[in-house]
Amino acid sequence: MAGHSKWANIQHRKGRQDAKRGQLFTRLIKEITVSAKLGGGDPDINPRLRLAMDKASEANMPKDTVTRAIQRGTGGLEGVTYEEIRYEGYGLSGAAIIVDVMTDNRVRTVAEVRHAFSKNGGNLGTDGSVAYQFKHCGQFLFKPGTSEDKVMEAAVDAGAEDVATGDDGSIEVICSPHDFAAVKDALVKAGLPPDVAEITMKPLNETPLAGDDAVKMQKLLDALEDLDDVQQVYTSAVLPDPS
Repeated sequence: MAGHSKWANIQHRKGRQDAKRGQLFTRLIKEITVSAKLGGGDPDINPRLRLAMDKASEANMPKDTVTRAIQRGTGGLEGVTYEEIRYEGYGLSGAAIIVDVMTDNRVRTVAEVRHAFSKNGGNLGTDGSVAYQFKHCGQFLFKPGTSEDKVMEAAVDAGAEDVATGDDGSIEVICSPHDFAAVKDALVKAGLPPDVAEITMKPLNETPLAGDDAVKMQKLLDALEDLDDVQQVYTSAVLPDPS
């Protein structure tokens, strides 16, 4: 998209998340706990737990905090039981939104999510109303100036599905969630540590917004991300490059 910098938008999003470090820690602890509960406490055989632990390391979370979260998940320590729920809805100009939450109180959470949508010009939809507009995949991003040939060689050999260069010169690698760990390891071993590495819901089509609609959409996304039970918010909306 002309004038759209995926790199700038990703960095802007990461900056906003880093500014909420206390909230980030809470979300990571929940993710580690649930991952350990579902797949066991060994990150070598539990890819979801490994990814959560990598994110905790990047956020400089104390190791004993990570250990306690794993122990709670595997039953070694008592703790709250979380339920994973996905909500789907629409924002400004029909932009699709997916909200993933972990909660110990479904009634409270759905009320908060619905309120955030309605107060900020969006609408909470039904299950499946927008999920078909997204692809569940592994995503890696490299800053502008990275060698596309080197990234492609390492990524494709490890099972990546696609490598693309954006208008801003950033490079994006897409793979299946199952191949995420293998592709990441291959990139790191090739001396190409990705600047962003995550398993995400990537929109199949983008909805560009500008002016008041963009401002309102950002407020809606902020309202959703600020909810304590929300883990991730995905959207097809493309907002103007932050300046």
